Amino acid sequence: MDFSEKTIKKDMIYSGKIIEVNLQTVVLPNGRKSKREVVNHPGGVAILAYKDSDTVFMVEQFRKPIERNILEIPAGKIEKDEDIKTCGMRELEEEIGYKARKFEYIGKVVTSPGFCDEYIYIFKAEDLYKGRDDIGDEDEFINIKEVKIGEIKDMIKNGEIIDAKTICAFMMI
Repeated sequence: MDFSEKTIKKDMIYSGKIIEVNLQTVVLPNGRKSKREVVNHPGGVAILAYKDSDTVFMVEQFRKPIERNILEIPAGKIEKDEDIKTCGMRELEEEIGYKARKFEYIGKVVTSPGFCDEYIYIFKAEDLYKGRDDIGDEDEFINIKEVKIGEIKDMIKNGEIIDAKTICAFMMI
């Protein structure tokens, strides 16, 4: 059976710096109409950045929507018309101050497909070398952490790591 929904009307509710919110009227597979609230997001890139074969760089930062600091892999938003690899290399240097000689795409995830169209593209960065010294954007405050790969599973199990893109990235290696 085809479960696709046909959009017959789309009203923009909000347009901001990063997201848009649309109210869509759709026709369901059974012919009935329904409403869908959809958040449009340009997508992002996340990077598993290996300091060495046993250690990865992670970032700790405050996330306002959940009102707490969390530990996650370096990541950032794709700029308009930006290639995902270019974005990943830029974000790696912006977030932790390193560049990578080896930068490999390992997969993608959707963040919350029930209401959002965001994809996050995940890369593995190895053979790192020092790039810039000033990390983060002007409105971004980051603590860089070095975490042993062998500790990651326990950190996920005990709730020290709750970020979905981070958990997914570690499942891809």
